[in-house]
Amino acid sequence: MSEPALAVGQDGHTHETACLNCATPLLGSHCHACGQAAHVHRTLGAFFHDLLHGVFHFEGRIWHTLPMLAWRPGELTRCYIDGRRVRFVSPLALFLFSVFLMFAVFHQISGEWHWNPGAADNGKSLAQGKAEAQSKLAKLEEQRAQLLAQHKSTAAIDDQIDTQKTSLDILENMAPSAPGSATPRVSSDIPVLAHVLEAFRTNPGLALYKLQSYAYKYSWALIPISVPMLWLLFPFSRRFQLYDHTVFVTFSLAFMTLFSVVLMIANRIGLPGVALATLIVPPLHIYRQVRGTYGCGRAGALWRTAALLVFAMIALLLFAGVILAQTSAE
Repeated sequence: MSEPALAVGQDGHTHETACLNCATPLLGSHCHACGQAAHVHRTLGAFFHDLLHGVFHFEGRIWHTLPMLAWRPGELTRCYIDGRRVRFVSPLALFLFSVFLMFAVFHQISGEWHWNPGAADNGKSLAQGKAEAQSKLAKLEEQRAQLLAQHKSTAAIDDQIDTQKTSLDILENMAPSAPGSATPRVSSDIPVLAHVLEAFRTNPGLALYKLQSYAYKYSWALIPISVPMLWLLFPFSRRFQLYDHTVFVTFSLAFMTLFSVVLMIANRIGLPGVALATLIVPPLHIYRQVRGTYGCGRAGALWRTAALLVFAMIALLLFAGVILAQTSAE
């Protein structure tokens, strides 16, 4: 097969009659054999035009995808599964983009967690963390009292207080029980979960450092971890296959990741209602996606939503276990 002649006009366009890639005679603007575009524009301006076209083409699909992902996730999932997907970003591409965006925003807002192996012993580090959390909580409550005295709204600071109380509870649960203490220590009979809890108990600084450093690298593992749990809600179904569940999980993870970005930014600029949105939006989104994707009734969607919320917490713990186990082996 001879290579087609390449003629470049003064406008920078090639005006070939055969595909430059496979030499198939051209019948339109694209080769019907390999799909390559005809009449390549060989100028520097065209290079940046192609770059912008690729970006805006992606963005064009995003503006079709994001509204449906946010409010009609079940319809989006069903459309993609049924093959009507040309207007939408693929779930895997959207998930990877959302993970990248989440970690970029997280590092920008929170900075990077640095672990110093030569620092004080674990018990002292944990006690210091609890002391700092208690001090910050006291300051927030003092600010809230001042706002009440001035008859001003306390909605924004209430969310910060709730977040700080949650952090303090986590630190207290991670602390090892003192000898003879009646306070039970949080544990698990599942080896992977027990490993996660023990890692945080033994050295919370190192555990957090590993999670922050490797979560992006292993984020894809959330998909195979979550799919079998979703399959359990439709066991041995001939109508819904593993492919359907994989698309559902990937779109759902993409939404939750993007939602986390919105929450981080909202919390950083002090918008009220962050804690309330955290409690309401995820179950509502899962409910709507289950109903739209699988055609469940209200009762069926409700109990599956409740089960998926529990499965999500287990999946996150298993994900943390995978990271900690993998990094321990390296």
